[in-house]
Amino acid sequence: MFVAVDPPDPARHHLDEALAPLRDVPGAPRWGPPERWHLTLLFLGRVPEELVPRLVAALAPAVSATPPMRLRLAGGGRFGSLRRPQVAWAGLDGDVEPLGALAGRLADAARGLGLEVEDRPFRPHLTLGRWRPGRPADGTVTDRLAGYRGPVWPAEEVRLWESLLGPAPTYDVVAAWPVT
Repeated sequence: MFVAVDPPDPARHHLDEALAPLRDVPGAPRWGPPERWHLTLLFLGRVPEELVPRLVAALAPAVSATPPMRLRLAGGGRFGSLRRPQVAWAGLDGDVEPLGALAGRLADAARGLGLEVEDRPFRPHLTLGRWRPGRPADGTVTDRLAGYRGPVWPAEEVRLWESLLGPAPTYDVVAAWPVT
């Protein structure tokens, strides 16, 4: 499970168009489909089924304490080294500070239920794709997004997602809360 803010379709489409010239560049990552792009605020992995209702109830106040936010996808980068890149990402501009505070409240709520939460600083980003181990990789591909600035959009909703991985991964919304 994970908690995320999903960019609206126009923002995804704008970024997808900016990526078009990079899609077939030698050494590019395996790009994810735009409909699966989201800004992960909290990654939880597997959550025991009996804890899900308590998790939903615990996350609601964390979201309700969030002020309205305006965001924009901007820039790009990679996780991993230049020689061995792992994840291609787009950065974020706008009300990033309140978004980070929200991520912190969500993590605290999950910890309060005894769930394991990564203990590292929140780095807002949108995962665009992944480089496959053992394949040629050009870690500079995302450097070409340095000047990218997408349209500004309001963060209207926070969603708790369940991901079912496999040959054809699926994502189901478990709960959603408005950002007002």
